[in-house]
Amino acid sequence: MWDWNGTLFHDNDAIIGATNAAFAELGLEPITMEQYRALYCVPVPKFYERLLGRLPTDAEWELMDEVFHRYYAEHRVRCGLAEGAVELLAGWTSAGRSQSILSMYGHDELVPLVRGFGIEAHFIRVDGRTGPSGGSKAEHMVRHLASLRGIDPGRTVVIGDAADDAVAAMHVGARAVLYTGGSHGRASLEEVGVPVVDTLAEAVVEAERLAA
Repeated sequence: MWDWNGTLFHDNDAIIGATNAAFAELGLEPITMEQYRALYCVPVPKFYERLLGRLPTDAEWELMDEVFHRYYAEHRVRCGLAEGAVELLAGWTSAGRSQSILSMYGHDELVPLVRGFGIEAHFIRVDGRTGPSGGSKAEHMVRHLASLRGIDPGRTVVIGDAADDAVAAMHVGARAVLYTGGSHGRASLEEVGVPVVDTLAEAVVEAERLAA
């Protein structure tokens, strides 16, 4: 089970630009990608709390969320798949194994984006977020797995770039491998207690081991 943003889709530049555009609405100073990777957490309002010193108000959250998604939509077109992703997906499919995408990115935007890269056929299901922004991935993963009839959570491995991916995997009884190329730095990922790797190729090797 693949995460999308920051994992299969290498969108770090669009993410940090959108984050700083949202911060500017509240007069916050821009942050670097290194700072983002050290501080980022979900739910996203908690991330903003780390920078504001308080949770954003409902009005502030709505404003920042709207600005973030507008900027991101404009700039994601310059982003592509992570290195080696196409070959790894094809190899997993050729080996007779199943794979899916579960993302907190909006479903109506995610599906055409996946389709546009020509990789949709590799997945038995592609699920993005259908509710408001800022929620937890664990409940989303419960629904995703329930829709995949016959899939054993105990033989399912989640590959993601955020601590929340591993927490959600544990919630449903799945395993997880975390990849350092996205939204979290290695130090914060290692705190979760699951394997941490630097490339998607290493993640797939680890997933094969965990699922065996």
